[in-house]
Amino acid sequence: MKILITGANGQLGTELRYLLDQNNMEYTGTDAKELDITDASSVDSYFSLNKPELVLHCAAYTAVDAAEEEPGKTINHKVNVDGTKNIAEAAEKIGATLVYVSTDYVFDGTNLDMYKEDAITNPKNEYGIAKAAGEEAVASIMSKYYIMRTSWVFGEYGKNFVYTMLNLSKTHDKLTVVDDQVGRPTWTKTLAEFILYAIQNDIEYGLYNLSNEGQCSWYEFASEILKDTKTTVSPVTSDEYPQKAYRPKHSVMDLSKAEATGFEIPTWQEALHEFVKNI
Repeated sequence: MKILITGANGQLGTELRYLLDQNNMEYTGTDAKELDITDASSVDSYFSLNKPELVLHCAAYTAVDAAEEEPGKTINHKVNVDGTKNIAEAAEKIGATLVYVSTDYVFDGTNLDMYKEDAITNPKNEYGIAKAAGEEAVASIMSKYYIMRTSWVFGEYGKNFVYTMLNLSKTHDKLTVVDDQVGRPTWTKTLAEFILYAIQNDIEYGLYNLSNEGQCSWYEFASEILKDTKTTVSPVTSDEYPQKAYRPKHSVMDLSKAEATGFEIPTWQEALHEFVKNI
């Protein structure tokens, strides 16, 4: 199978490359310099020439706060909406399968129960709006696709909350972290493994939620990250830590559809401990 990874040098893209390497699976990885996904003609030409059979679309603009204002707002739309549409149209044209990675930010976070795949989306920030539009483009254009919604991503190969907390602990005895936003952390390794599992086991096409098992607030997540350090963590409200982009207060997604495929999902604590041990 000819595999293409867009955003191959990003946090998830890099994780996927290492996983495919471990499984002796060949692939081609591109970044913005090699394939400008916002240029429809370039994407069409690339796909027509190389004819990938599986496209792991990891390229994305993820600067959530910067997306609220220009120029980030325009870049966010061009990459996450137009770019995704271009990838989907080119993939469908050659009969490829597409995996699109989305986010819990497509929800407003007002549901105190878990969000199932068919829950109504209602994004409240520009990033979430763009990713929801990307989902709609994929679902309306593609015949063979997986949309993987995930949340609170951490991994070895990029900037993330775990690295931020560990680095801050080197210079701070005390930290404050918001305690009124609840979700599911996701290790990129778990997400990458589910993507590969979906492909190798031909699970039903469609939309899947995939994070690690369990839920927590950012404060609880930080406390677990730093439990073996001398740094203490105190809870604060979101009002005490204002950010440009709205964050969902409760974005816990239901994982039962992914679990029903037979894929075993470790808890976020298990994933975190293995990740920290490895680094």
